Amino acid sequence: MNNKRRLWQIFGPVLCAFILLLVIFLLPWERTFSKDAIYQAANSQTTTIFKGSRMKQNAFDDNYVPFYGSSELSRLDPLHPSVLAEKYHRNYRPFLLGGPGSQSLAQFLGMQGTAKQLKNKKAVVIISPQWFTKNGQNPDAFALYYSPLQACNFLLGIKQDNLTNRYAAKRFLQMPEVKGIIKSGMKRIANGKQLTATQRFILENQRRMLNNEDKFFSTFQLRDRIKKINEHARLLPNTYSVAALNKIAKYQAAIHTNTNDFGINNRFFKTRLNKRTLVKLKGSQRNFDYTKSVEYSDFELMLHQFAKQHTNVLFIIPPINEKWANYTGLSQTMYQKSVSKIKYQLASQGFDNIEDLSKRGSEKYFMEDTIHLGWRGWVAVDQAVKPFMEEKNVPYKYNLHNYFFSKKWQNKPYQISVTDNTPVNGSQKESLKGN
Repeated sequence: MNNKRRLWQIFGPVLCAFILLLVIFLLPWERTFSKDAIYQAANSQTTTIFKGSRMKQNAFDDNYVPFYGSSELSRLDPLHPSVLAEKYHRNYRPFLLGGPGSQSLAQFLGMQGTAKQLKNKKAVVIISPQWFTKNGQNPDAFALYYSPLQACNFLLGIKQDNLTNRYAAKRFLQMPEVKGIIKSGMKRIANGKQLTATQRFILENQRRMLNNEDKFFSTFQLRDRIKKINEHARLLPNTYSVAALNKIAKYQAAIHTNTNDFGINNRFFKTRLNKRTLVKLKGSQRNFDYTKSVEYSDFELMLHQFAKQHTNVLFIIPPINEKWANYTGLSQTMYQKSVSKIKYQLASQGFDNIEDLSKRGSEKYFMEDTIHLGWRGWVAVDQAVKPFMEEKNVPYKYNLHNYFFSKKWQNKPYQISVTDNTPVNGSQKESLKGN
């Protein structure tokens, strides 16, 4: 046997397998998912689903509504939006997008593959003012949610140079996870330049492979929470009633928060807040400031994406557990200033659907732990979500301002206080143009 033949026997199968794999991932493949698979994915909150496109596209074409948020969506109790939608046969189903650490920048990137499916549709965003720390998005958390597929979609979807794209590219470049051809493409966009022909060619082929990978592996390792949703749904009254739901909420909360004085879920308190930790945390948040943060401009990226899609959005601002805030020294005055700043940024650009729950942190059984909604809090959320979903959808045209990408806005202590009954008037909107 000559050397060439021997080499072929050794390396030939490997080479053939590589070529076959390359062909499989480069050829365009189509795949649809069953209704059961989509329902499971909508409640799984896995990073695979968050980073992908195809499953979300199928879901949004089938009356699923994105609920963008972070770790509060993981608190699955009988009053959770997914449980209520299942129990009362709503004409929508929540598609939960987010988890611990998924802030505005990660959410904006994750939105890139579903712009077409969410055009003239509805969405819900649960804003955590705790995102608005000085430096905004944590790079390690961003790495969990970073999607090369959506980064390719972002770069290849750019038609013209504008401040939104430049700002987004600069922020992505600050994340260590962004590498290779994507990083070089981001540098071009950040500098106001177009992608080169070579960059576009490589990115298009990379996107094709990543799209096929997404279609093949979307259903792998899904967290199955359907059994838990069904178990929780059986605890609810057959006829929808806010009073009855609050009664259930109080009962459930009472038996799950009876080991501490903070109104915190027993399991959370036992596993996360032992005596030594409690001592360290006393007064630890007295210097926290959510009013000055790069997150305000990252949040503006989400707003620009919604405006581009003409998406009708309900924004929900939750409170903080007041007993816990008093223990850690977190300033409620500061917190309300950050809420006012967020509401001004929304209302001054035409995002008028705002449910401000930020002053309800003292209400018993409203929160599940230190900062996350629970039991009665979810009932309050549903009182905003239910009518929002029932009303006829009117595609929104928003009045966006690039000022919100500026460092001046990021560092402004707070703007005009916007209440639910005080809309931003025309002169206030005009004043932004000069900033």
